[in-house]
Amino acid sequence: MRVSGLIRLVAFVFALVAMWLFLRNYISFNRNTIRLPRWLVVLKTKCGLSKPCPANFFAFKISSGAANVVGPSMCFENEIIMSPVRNNVGRGLNVALVNGTTGQVLRKGSFDMYSGDPKHLVEFLAEIPDSTLVLVASYDDPGTKMNEEIRKLFFNLGSSYAKELGFRDSWVFLGAKDLKNKSPFEQFLKNNPETNKYEGWPELLELEGCVPRKVY
Repeated sequence: MRVSGLIRLVAFVFALVAMWLFLRNYISFNRNTIRLPRWLVVLKTKCGLSKPCPANFFAFKISSGAANVVGPSMCFENEIIMSPVRNNVGRGLNVALVNGTTGQVLRKGSFDMYSGDPKHLVEFLAEIPDSTLVLVASYDDPGTKMNEEIRKLFFNLGSSYAKELGFRDSWVFLGAKDLKNKSPFEQFLKNNPETNKYEGWPELLELEGCVPRKVY
């Protein structure tokens, strides 16, 4: 019995050694060869978009202000260009101009549309160079000082809702100087006591996407 038991033990050990050699010779556990399923891979995208933009497209995300408490923000090609943290946003309309070919930020401005002088916004919009992207985010009240001249300037940039913009409405928009059709990048919410999320203001709006680079 002892001899037979010893033989079985030796056979078992031999089988283990053979299995170990097999695994060692034919299966590599080098971490470089391990591939995770695609659904487990988390991709870091510009501006936190849900998916990366294709080649020759710019990534952007625009958020309106929340009531008169939280200011708006703008991200372009993974750079925060306007936000409360950067201390360059204010009540009214916040506007950034970006070169549509290079992606370079050209100018930024905040325009008080409640008690400010609307001529400053008119001058800003009238001087936009050709092939320029225009990013806009509202905060608190974007409409009290809105006039027909400003509405027309935004209309010519591709806006469908500038003509409706009024007291405490929420609005986010991306247009362009030489846009031939209406921009697909725009969201608008009317100030309505029955549907407002905040007391006296509609909810915050977020607009994100990929805008084609102007290629010559």
